[in-house]
Amino acid sequence: MTNLSQNNLIRFINITRKKDGIFANFKAKGVRAGTLFTASISVDIAAAEVDPADPLEKIIEECAKMAVDEFRSSDLQFEGISSI
Repeated sequence: MTNLSQNNLIRFINITRKKDGIFANFKAKGVRAGTLFTASISVDIAAAEVDPADPLEKIIEECAKMAVDEFRSSDLQFEGISSI
């Protein structure tokens, strides 16, 4: 499970338009280092350097590459329990 994209753990959900921009949404599910995880990832297509007029396949592919790279490099922390 070293390569998340080859294990089909990153799934394209949809493309949404908000007032901030156009976003490609993905869902990540799987096991990494013995931990079961689920994550939602939204990628701004302007940050992925694709044009809205490009073919949909190109937009999804470029945004997915960016999503996998950012997810791999993310540093997750436990929020903790404030009081019992």
